[in-house]
Order: sequence, then C-alpha cells, then structure tokens
Amino acid sequence: MNSYKDFNVKVYYGVIAFIIMFMVSGMVASFFMETAGLRVGNYLNAVEVVLLSVLLLLYPKISGWWLNFLIIIVGTSYFYTIFYVYPDTWSSFIFVCFIPAISILFFDKQLFIFSMVMNICLYFLGYAYILFMDKAETFGLLGVNVPGNIINFLGSQALLYCIFLLTYERIKKQQLYYKQLQQSERLKTTGQLAAAVAHEIRNPLTVVKGFLQLYQQEEKMDEGSKRNYSLMIDELNTAEHVLSQFLMLAKPDNDIKLEKVEVESLLQSVTDLVKSYGILRDNNIFLHHVEKDCYILVNIIEFKQLMINLLKNAMEASPYGEPIFIESEIQKDMVEIKVTDHGCGMSEEEVQSLGTPFYSLKSKGTGLGMMICFNIVEKYNGKINIESKKGEGTAVKIQFPIVKNP
Repeated sequence: MNSYKDFNVKVYYGVIAFIIMFMVSGMVASFFMETAGLRVGNYLNAVEVVLLSVLLLLYPKISGWWLNFLIIIVGTSYFYTIFYVYPDTWSSFIFVCFIPAISILFFDKQLFIFSMVMNICLYFLGYAYILFMDKAETFGLLGVNVPGNIINFLGSQALLYCIFLLTYERIKKQQLYYKQLQQSERLKTTGQLAAAVAHEIRNPLTVVKGFLQLYQQEEKMDEGSKRNYSLMIDELNTAEHVLSQFLMLAKPDNDIKLEKVEVESLLQSVTDLVKSYGILRDNNIFLHHVEKDCYILVNIIEFKQLMINLLKNAMEASPYGEPIFIESEIQKDMVEIKVTDHGCGMSEEEVQSLGTPFYSLKSKGTGLGMMICFNIVEKYNGKINIESKKGEGTAVKIQFPIVKNP
C-alpha cells in the first residue's frame, strides 16, 4: 500500500513539474514583450505563478479544505489575468471556460459549486466591461458574436456540471462499496477468530462457574466468602456474554423466525425497554416524526437488540439530561430509522473504525456491540450510515426494505 502511495505521489509531482514549467515558460516569454501596458499584468501573472506553484507543491503534504480553496482562488486569478493580458488569444478564453474543472479534482461538491458560481459571475462582469467600457476595441474577437460566445460559455459550464455529477456519484458509490467491503472483512475476521477460540474458552468457564455456584450454596460458607463467590460468578457471566457475542458473529442463525412488524409500535416497545436506563442518566428518549403504517420484515429479538445497542451508545455518549431522538421516514422502497444524540461526537477516523474487533471508545467496551449492529443490518439487506462531528453529536441512520401491507 505504501509503495502504491509513493508511486502516486511521484506521478503527481511529475505532472505538477510539467505544469509549473509550462507556466514559468509563458511568464518568461511575456516579459520579452516590449509593450509597456502589459508590464503590470506580467508582474501580477508572475506573482500568481509563484503562489500557484507553491500551493500545488504543498498539496500532497498539507491537505485541507482551505488549501483547496486557495488553489481554486489563485488558479482562477491566474487564468483571468492571462485572459485580460492577452485579449486576442482564443486559448485564454477556453481556459476561462474550464476553470471549474480544477475543483472537480478535489471531489468536493461545495468547492465545485463555489468555483462555478464565481466563474460565471466573473465572466459576465468581464463581458459587461468589454461591451460597455472597452466597446470591444481591445477584445475584438469577443465583440464579434456576443450571443454565440455567451452560449458557448454557458454550454461549457453545463458540460462541466454533468461531468462533475457523474464523477461525484461514481466516487460516492466506490466509497460506499469500500466501506461495505471493509465491514465484510471485519466480520469475516472476527467470525474466524470466534470459531477458533470461543468453544474452547466457554467449556472451562462453564465448569469453573458450576463449582463456584456449588461452593456458594454450602451452609458453612460465611457471608464474606459468599459475596466473593458471587462477584466471581458475575465476572464469569460477563465473560460468557462476550463469548456469546463472538458465537453470534461466527455462526449467525439464518433460520430464525421473521415477522412483519410495524415500525412505530416496535420503536415504541424498544423505547419503553430502554426508558429505565435513560432515567438513571436523566436522558429522555423521544419518538420524533415516526412514520405510521410502515412495515418491515425482521426478527423482533434481533431488531430490539440492534436498537438497544444504538440507544445505549447514544445515552452513554451524551451528557446527563441531554435528550435522544428517534425518527423514521420512508425513502423510496426503504424505511430509514435515525437515532440522534447531541453528545461528544466522533472524528471521521473514529467513525471509520467502528465495527472493528475490540475497537471501542468506551473504557470497558469490546467493540462487539457495533459489530453485531452491522451484522444484523446486513443480514436483513439493510444499510447503516453514521454521521458525527466532534462536540456536536452523532446521527446513526439505518435502512430496511419496506414491506407493503396488503
């Protein structure tokens, strides 16, 4: 993976070196022109070449939205400077038309929209100057066929917008596929690990637990020893619970009973189950905008396990007294259920790591709870998406295929 990344960086620097050489050659050639009126534009062009070169060279090392924004701003300024310094060159007009293509490379929708809107505004402001102030004397080529030039420009922007949409949607689908592939690999790895060790560990634990329960029931045992035995039995129960989670991932039961259930009543049932836990933490759970007469085909026990895990995570991530919201809505042929909290939130890296074996943000967490959530959603051909920001909270969206009620 590192060698592939190093190769990409080398290719990037090779292409950037060619672009910089091309820009510097044009800048040097412009200084040999003797026209005094071009001097200010040439100096401005030189500054833009230096700034743009530095930003492009820093890009692989310092990535961020602000750097992409600066590259677009400086790049736009560079091409418009060329456009006004060399008014009789049609190639500069073509470069101006395709300025938003720079932002396509960043795969950022906001940056692309910003670049396109800025380019359209600058173009029409420039055209107004050419027609009404310059009287098309300097820019004679643009004054010959004004409607045709405007139509060509708008057509190029529409073409770029279509290219961006197609590219953006494809990248999004690839990212979703990559996430699903990662999750499948996590489940496969954990399943293999569970199948290899769970039974071997569970058998001696059962024997030890049986003897402890036997000793605990002896009449000669004092109360202090009984409490110690009770504590040990509780810890063994915890260990058995973790092993049960492993076994569920290793050998999921595909023959479980499925039922057609109404989402609203099922969510209400889960809310009632978790309400007592919420009272202890002073966290209220609200069913907010829940779709009525909406049905899905699931195993009720597994669905409740899924929702209880998500709600407990939301409450444990939230400050005392902070409410938790549950919503549901129909989206085409899917039912989307959203659990929202306003707790500590997670970074993008932490969200990507959810579902990894033994990865947990809790001090005593095993990470198996979220793995089971992913497993349950995948079992019923559903989708799960987690959106979170540090200090702002988390929204977990799960989707299940809708079942029509006859």
